[in-house]
This record gives sequence, structure tokens and C-alpha cells, in this order.
Amino acid sequence: MIYRDLIYRDLVAFGIALVGSLAITAPVRWLALRFGMVDRPGPRKVHLHPIPLLGGIAIYLGFVIAILFSVHSITQQQIAGILGGATLLAAVGVMDDGGLLHHQIKLFVGMPAAALFLLFSGVHAQLFSQFVPGRLGVLLDGCLTVLWVVGITASFSILDHMDGLCAGISAVAAVFFTIAAAMNGQILVGVLAAATLGAALGFLRWNFNPAKIFMGDGGAMFLGFLMATLGLKIRPEGARFSVAWLVPILILGVPAFDTTLISISRSRRGLLPFTSPGKDHTAHRLSNLGLGHRGAVLVLYCLAAASGCVALLVPLMSATTAYLLAAALALCALVAVKFLEDAPYERQAGHKSSSPAS
Repeated sequence: MIYRDLIYRDLVAFGIALVGSLAITAPVRWLALRFGMVDRPGPRKVHLHPIPLLGGIAIYLGFVIAILFSVHSITQQQIAGILGGATLLAAVGVMDDGGLLHHQIKLFVGMPAAALFLLFSGVHAQLFSQFVPGRLGVLLDGCLTVLWVVGITASFSILDHMDGLCAGISAVAAVFFTIAAAMNGQILVGVLAAATLGAALGFLRWNFNPAKIFMGDGGAMFLGFLMATLGLKIRPEGARFSVAWLVPILILGVPAFDTTLISISRSRRGLLPFTSPGKDHTAHRLSNLGLGHRGAVLVLYCLAAASGCVALLVPLMSATTAYLLAAALALCALVAVKFLEDAPYERQAGHKSSSPAS
């Protein structure tokens, strides 16, 4: 009965977010066109015509409506903290899309401030406090929480560089967070993940190649923050603590890999990874190998699904097996970085850009 209630609650959250995001995207697109909020073609862009921005508003509203209708009996303090941080980043992202903020504000102010919302509401990492007693362990966990939120949010922000990529990867990750939450009886995580899945899929209908609207930083940072939050809250039942932290990392394997690839690649060329935008992401390189835009995005969807499946198996493994698997996957990732570094891609000029990377 309890399991059935969990599934029902998740389905309600998913359905509301899906319909809300799908329906709201159309008027948001009209408003973006009406007020000239468009992303224009440029040297580091893959689209050839101006595309409306502000799709993140539709994702945000679809998600929030679903949560407000689905979490009446769940702790309100954590909901307030999660919605507070998410709203802050959505607003900062929209302002950045409109050119109203310096790009470093979102990285060095917006993202850390959103992490503080989580900390004050009781959502935080639980790693160091397991081994370091007293306030020092709590402090270290707080620092890890901020780094995790900033890192994952930033990785989704720069993942939004090809039609349907960020929304689709978010949807795939949300599927596995939803499944993991149902397996572990985590009501809040399940509702959050299901609502994220619905909001991302509703928008994806408009955003898949050829995209009719972009989510902009308002949407990418919002989804990244939700992914970071789900990663902090997922608690695999029966998993040894020493390997449980692998679950969210594996579910978010594709954005983590893409961030690693461009960080290594750009650093080797004397560029600052997060301030040197260009067509050197994983999807760009796969596209240049002959897959095309749609093919590259679909391959990354499949890799995200495979990584998510492995994440669901981790709680069933011994610590030794889990770490051997993690080491093997890390080695495969390094080989993939070397292979993609040798693949054709458009290299940026050897100077440091003043605009945010994507």
C-alpha cells in the first residue's frame, strides 16, 4: 500500500509538471519573441537563426505548480529551502540571459547562495561527519555541499549547448532518481524527481532539434540545482555508506564527463575552462565524427541511461566490487577524453573570453 501511494504521488507530480511545462512554453515563447529575448547566431553557436530564450520560465513554473500540488504532507522547511534556492537561480539565470548581470555573478554569488538555502533547510552532504566528530565534520560537510551544488549547477549550465541536450539529460537523470527514490521509500525525493522529469519532458517537446525555443541559463541552472539537490538527498537503502556516494555521481555521469572533458581540453590550450566558450563539448565532437546534432544528442541520452542503470546496481554490490567498477569506469572516461581530444572540433582562439562558457 505504501509503495502504491508513492507511485501515485510521483505520477501526479509528473503529470502536472509535464502538462504545465508543455502548455506554458507556448506563451513564454511568444513573450520572448515579443520583447526580443532571443539567442542570435554567432561563431560559437550551432543554430543559424535567432531562437527565443526564456524557456526556463516554463520549466520552472511547471515544476513549482507540481510541487505545490503534491507535497502538502511533506516537511515544509526543506521544500521552502529547495524552492528558495531554485527560484534564486532561475531568476539569476533569466537576468543573465537578458544581459542584466555580469556572468561571474551567477558562478560566484548565485550558485553558492542557492547552496546556502539548502544548508539552512537541512539539506546537506553527509560524508565527513561520518568520520570527523564535532563541528569540524559538520563544517566540512557544509563546504562539500556548496562545492557540489556549484559544480553540478555549473555543469548543467555549460551542458546547454545543443538542441535538446540539457533538457533530455535532465529527464534521463530524473528517471533514475525517481526509481531510486521509489526503491528506498523516499517520498520527497520521488516527488521532486518526478516533477523534474515532467517539466523537462514537457519543454523537450519544444526544444528537441530543430529547437523552437531555448531554456537559457534560467532553465539550465534551475535544472542543475535540482539535480544537485536530488544527489544530496538520495539515500540508497541497504548500500554501504562507503559506496553510496557513487550513486548520484553515476546518475549524473554525462554532465560530469562533459565538464571534465572541456576542463582538461581547454586547460591544455591555455584557456580558462568556464570562461572560454566554444564548440568543443562532447556533443560537438560526436557530431563532427559524423553523428550530426540529433545523433550526438541521442548517443549521450543512451550513455546517461547506461550510467543510471549502473547506479541502481551499486547498492547491491560489495564495497570492493563497487570501487573496482568505479575505477574501470574512470579509466574508460579517461580513454574517451583522449579519443575525443583527437576528434575534430572547432578550437577557440588562444585568449581568455569575458563571456560565460557554454
